[in-house]
Amino acid sequence: MNRAWALFKAHPYISNVVGYTTLFASADLIQQSTLQGKPAADSTSDPPQLYRTSGIDWGQTARVAFVGFCFHANFNYHWLRGLERMLPGGGVKIITGKVVLDQLVAAPATISAFFIGLSLLESKQDPLEDWKEKFWPSYKTGVVYWSTMQAVNFALVPPVARTVFVGGIALVWTVFLCHFRQQGHSGASSQ
Repeated sequence: MNRAWALFKAHPYISNVVGYTTLFASADLIQQSTLQGKPAADSTSDPPQLYRTSGIDWGQTARVAFVGFCFHANFNYHWLRGLERMLPGGGVKIITGKVVLDQLVAAPATISAFFIGLSLLESKQDPLEDWKEKFWPSYKTGVVYWSTMQAVNFALVPPVARTVFVGGIALVWTVFLCHFRQQGHSGASSQ
């Protein structure tokens, strides 16, 4: 365990990318196995049974992991470092500023990257369809969830551990996004 921690500390960027990729794959697997997630009815990517075993759509999991790898890992690593440089320290005003900036900049970017990225990977005819339908309900839910979690993060977690903390709370959020994305069009309108 000491060797793993030493490796993490020596290469935080690589650890972050590997961690987020694993986190996104895990979130989709949790969604599929626990929440009975079904592939979207309009999914045109993989033949239905090609990557399915035991009710798990491995193609979907790979796509979710790829979005985590390509965008979320990199964005969150640099975003949290930049946010700390822009607003160093703590205190109510600084923490409030960090949370507000996080919700105004990071939240729309990460939610958009999730929905649009997966639609592109699935070669959907309209890659903005899921985004148009699910962005606002996701964003509104995220404002409550992430504002609370980021306030805890900025107030109690040391800067060196913030990306890891965000990764942990992002697991829950990503399970939500994966599940919400798999819901039919009627599920989004009732949110």
